[in-house]
Amino acid sequence: MRVILSGGGTGGHIYPALALVEVIKHHHPEAEFLYVGSERGVESTIVPKAGLPFVQLNVQGFSRSISIHNIKTVQLFLKAVKESKKIIKQFKPDVVIGTGGYVAGAVVYAAQRMNIPTVIHEQNSVAGVTNKFLSRGATKIGVAFDIAKEQFPIQKVRLVGNPRAQQVAEMKSSFSWQQIGLRDDKETVLIFGGSQGAPAINLAVINAMMAFNVRNYQVVFVTGPKRYESVIKLLQEKNIAPAENVRILPYVDDMPSMLKQTNVIVSRAGATSIAEITSLGIPSILIPSLHVTGDHQTKNAQSLVDAGAALAIVESELTSDKLVTAVDSLLLDEKLSDKMAAQATKVGMPDAGDRLYKLLINAIEDKKR
Repeated sequence: MRVILSGGGTGGHIYPALALVEVIKHHHPEAEFLYVGSERGVESTIVPKAGLPFVQLNVQGFSRSISIHNIKTVQLFLKAVKESKKIIKQFKPDVVIGTGGYVAGAVVYAAQRMNIPTVIHEQNSVAGVTNKFLSRGATKIGVAFDIAKEQFPIQKVRLVGNPRAQQVAEMKSSFSWQQIGLRDDKETVLIFGGSQGAPAINLAVINAMMAFNVRNYQVVFVTGPKRYESVIKLLQEKNIAPAENVRILPYVDDMPSMLKQTNVIVSRAGATSIAEITSLGIPSILIPSLHVTGDHQTKNAQSLVDAGAALAIVESELTSDKLVTAVDSLLLDEKLSDKMAAQATKVGMPDAGDRLYKLLINAIEDKKR
């Protein structure tokens, strides 16, 4: 089996593709892959580290205002489609998979024009611009949220979940809280605002530090690498030192391993985070980012809230008191946290990778008929 994957711009588009690669390798050890990414996206760093052959295209996104930038965007897209056709002709894939981002638009569109089976995967509850554009010509479409199905041609779309969920669920971990000076026999909340950190969440935690210092549970606060020093400085200015039950970290290299030991998580509501959280059945307090396309994080979070799997706090209403009250409600009320954990497990799809793989096989078979 020969597979081209494309997705870029953010980890939310890249990690599902890499997780799918693991599933395909399980079913087809001889499978060959080629990942096509953009020159500007983080995939240029992430994908080669994963050991996949990688080629780059020069693409860029549209500006919301009418400008010369958009004329260049169209020119770059047309050139990328032409280059994609050459790549596809040379690699001869059985199927081409797009997981979002502008680069996937060029690659998958080229494959559609060449009558090659294509599958697109939408991780969020609100469909991205690229996937909407590609949906008419796609052979099959997989979505991670049931609500997203109505945004695509119904005869093509299937609820499959996010392959990252299966990858995390199957990971082996020997992580212990003792590795960062905490105890394994205490309930622990992990507060994480994304790989770069979130200023609003960081400020709320700083203001809540005195309350967290006297709680009987443990608090692990991940600031983001570029925000760590400013967080420490603000705490010093307030003359607040973290107590023995609190740890402040700039970044976590192996988040899935830490998640497996976490009782409650406070986080953004990105697609990858939700896939990881639900695959492990972790009760969550979600604080959606307001600065994302289509406000999709709010809708992602609402899906979990509606299922009884999470609490949500609107960022504009986030305060230290609300944060502490929410954490207390889950860590100090065992019945509520157990109920929420059970609901998170129901929402999670630990077989998401296998589901998307089956959709991929269906796409190949449909084109043969």
